[in-house]
Amino acid sequence: MSGLSVMIPTFRRPESFLRAARSVLRQVGLANPPQLVAIDNSPEGSAAQAFAALRQETTAPLVLLHESRPGVANARNAGMSATHDALVAFLDDDEEAPPHWLAALLAVQRQTGADAVFGPVQARLANDAIPHKAYVERLYTRAGPQQSGPSHRYYGIGNSLLRRETMLAASAPFSLEANEKGGEDDMLFSWAHAAGRRFAWAAEAVVIEHIPPERASLAYAMKRAFAFGQGPCEAAFAAEPKQWGAIAAHMALGGAQATLCGAVAGAAFLAGSPARYWFLDKAVRGAGKLVWWRPRLFYGEALARESALASPPASMNGGSPLSQANAGRLPSKTMTDRLMHRSGAADRGRS
Repeated sequence: MSGLSVMIPTFRRPESFLRAARSVLRQVGLANPPQLVAIDNSPEGSAAQAFAALRQETTAPLVLLHESRPGVANARNAGMSATHDALVAFLDDDEEAPPHWLAALLAVQRQTGADAVFGPVQARLANDAIPHKAYVERLYTRAGPQQSGPSHRYYGIGNSLLRRETMLAASAPFSLEANEKGGEDDMLFSWAHAAGRRFAWAAEAVVIEHIPPERASLAYAMKRAFAFGQGPCEAAFAAEPKQWGAIAAHMALGGAQATLCGAVAGAAFLAGSPARYWFLDKAVRGAGKLVWWRPRLFYGEALARESALASPPASMNGGSPLSQANAGRLPSKTMTDRLMHRSGAADRGRS
């Protein structure tokens, strides 16, 4: 088995998807063009016209699918069922890849033999009028080492290259448990880390993330901060045995964090300080530690209720190491890993 596919799941962003897909079709420095695998995950098929446009524009190999069951795990699993290439790169539908992106990922994979290679993400917000633009761009930017090479950590799946044999061999490698709340990549990479899979960082494989308006609002950013704040207590609760002492400690820290950082944020807002958004972010993360048990539908919340009705039972169909080792619960370190590994430089070292 050989070859390379690039997978782009998309949900109600036809114009953004076309930008991402066209950037894949413009890749250079490759022996053969990659196969583009695109999955429309909206029930109504909102990407139909975008798919038709792509077919008219290129003779490159295309696999264009419609997975009507909402949930990014459903979408990614559908894409994996449609390709058998040895290497699969992942690009989000709000990302755009420069022409040498794939060549940079492939070069590092060959040099290191890594099972998963990750690259930087540079967030870009078009609206200069938003007062919290710098905060939002830093929040979504993913930075890493300045030099390419082996890495002991993993990141989010957007802008990554995975070996199918060692990372995606299961019939449904992305856990359906994550369809509503997200983290399907965290669960996969957490398992891979525990299983001794090798990671690498490709410093030259930069992609641009175009932040859509709905994710640029301060309300959305605070919702995201709250979800991150819940992580440490969720990880302690998922452990066996449950780490009640750790939960109590995190809650105490969260209370102090919410109180102190909230007060500083208030003063910073009154003074008009640019730091006000970061202190508010820290305060909201503290609140997340306090109210960690609150169910969250942060990822994909627009169709959360539809997903609950439309998705099949949370099963990996018996094929994935995750389903066998972690059926019914997140791995004990998954939420901590989400805090420490998935986010960009803006999130590392902060809780």
